[in-house]
Amino acid sequence: MVKVVTAPRVNSEINKLKMAILHRPGKELERLTPQNLSELLFDDIPWVRRIQEEHDNFVKVLQQNRVEVLYLQNLLEEILKEENVKEKFIDELLQVNGVTSPKINNYLKEFLKEKSSNEVAEIAIGGLTLNEIKIKKSMMGLAEYIYQDSYFYIKPLPNLYFTRDPGAMIDGGLMISSMKTAARKPETLILKYIYKYHEIFRKNNIHWWYDDSYPHSIEGGDVLVLSEKVIAVGCSERTTPQAIEQLAHNLFEKGSSVERILVVQIPINRSYMHLDTVFTMVDTNRFVFYPGIKNELRVFSIIKEEKGFSIHQEKDLQTALKSALNLYTIDIIPTGGLNAITSAREQWNDSTNTLAIAPGVIVTYSRNEISNKIMEKEGIKVIPIEGSELSRGRGGPRCMTMPLLRE
Repeated sequence: MVKVVTAPRVNSEINKLKMAILHRPGKELERLTPQNLSELLFDDIPWVRRIQEEHDNFVKVLQQNRVEVLYLQNLLEEILKEENVKEKFIDELLQVNGVTSPKINNYLKEFLKEKSSNEVAEIAIGGLTLNEIKIKKSMMGLAEYIYQDSYFYIKPLPNLYFTRDPGAMIDGGLMISSMKTAARKPETLILKYIYKYHEIFRKNNIHWWYDDSYPHSIEGGDVLVLSEKVIAVGCSERTTPQAIEQLAHNLFEKGSSVERILVVQIPINRSYMHLDTVFTMVDTNRFVFYPGIKNELRVFSIIKEEKGFSIHQEKDLQTALKSALNLYTIDIIPTGGLNAITSAREQWNDSTNTLAIAPGVIVTYSRNEISNKIMEKEGIKVIPIEGSELSRGRGGPRCMTMPLLRE
């Protein structure tokens, strides 16, 4: 069992990263086919061995910079060693996967209860197909006959290596996302169980800010913790204004240090699914931004009041950042420079999805050469990693990291 001396807390986007949750891509990616790519939110099929090598190298970079890396699957395995927790988890896992036939449901329950905690965790992430269990013909329904061996009772979670999205630490509490797409909803079930039963959260009195019991979607990639008192939240393809308002209410009323939320409305587009695909913080007053959407942005402030909160529209992003963070100057670094084609190409390959591991020190994909050179010229220390396969899932180093603790 992982022992955590210091309670998880994140009050900054750039301070020294001390501990984070990651997930090593595995069997779930071997389940991708041309037929299910769209449903599982992928544009291409990654080469699994190579994507694991790239991820391992990313972890090595973090560890060399004294970041403690916790693997999501290991955390899940640890809590499932308690039989009552495992039994509850199996029930909810089958429910979230839409197993409705009583006969099949009972059969799968017994099948999974016989498995070890490691095996249940692997199945929850990697999926379970018809041809992997011995089921009597009398129990088969129409779906089994039509889809045959490719039928998933438990669907794989190939997006799980983007651990940023299912949740986010804000101050001393956890926001568990309410995911927009059906393909990603089981990811939050995993995080919810870890939050509820793992000692990292349970013994450290970690607050709760949001979860999937709310009907409106919000995802971790849209949340940036700019300072102790200010966060930015993207209103995007995946995050609704209703969810942002509810999060604001919970943060203001339940004792967080947050006093202001900058709501950044970005275009509803697959290319810009989350705020961190177009905008990230790299230093105290410096930000990386995709200039191709500059004219489409709208920015609002939700400000904590003595009773409730107020909302007003900001002039622009730069002005809002200066005011919220009490900074005299703000430096916005455009990805790809002023070349629209280069900027668009590198944004597609996650040039804006930088992970700050210390002020002015970021991890990025090496393939975004122009953007990386621009940031280095601006005095940012860039640590490049290979991401030819990792980037096929439409996410970068920030997407792959869920910070639990920053200095």
